[in-house]
Amino acid sequence: MKHDTVPFVEAEGLNLSDRVVKINRCATVVKGGRRFSFSALVVVGDGNGVVGYGFGKAKEVPMAVEKAVKDAKKKLMRVPLYGRTVPHPVKGGYGSTRVFVAPAAPGTGVTAGPSVRAVLEVAGVHDILTKTYGSTNPVNVVRATMDGLLRLRTRAQVEALRGVTV
Repeated sequence: MKHDTVPFVEAEGLNLSDRVVKINRCATVVKGGRRFSFSALVVVGDGNGVVGYGFGKAKEVPMAVEKAVKDAKKKLMRVPLYGRTVPHPVKGGYGSTRVFVAPAAPGTGVTAGPSVRAVLEVAGVHDILTKTYGSTNPVNVVRATMDGLLRLRTRAQVEALRGVTV
């Protein structure tokens, strides 16, 4: 799905919470030994259908997380929710990662791996079933999950697109 057609949400006035999904330590070998840097993958959301992800790199962990949060706030998107779950089953993909997301009965909880769980919890989803296929790289899994969530449509949106009542 093309992300340039996605309407981004402004971060102003939203009560956002962030969650660090993954911190990576990177090393570059120089004349005097190894020089370490860090990258952080962070998801940000308001718990009510607004979610975004960001990636930041820096020499120190707090700086990398700060950059990732700033990046995530630029990429906030609204996800349609149906109560405490999603409106319908959907598949999202990025690279060789595929994520299947399906609505669940109330009280089921979030049945998901750590990367998918982080995205869904900050988005405000409480009951959902998921399965990840292919690569389990956290960056790819988060992007595949976001792709799947952006493919969700409410009943009203489908009616408007097709010009019929569902």
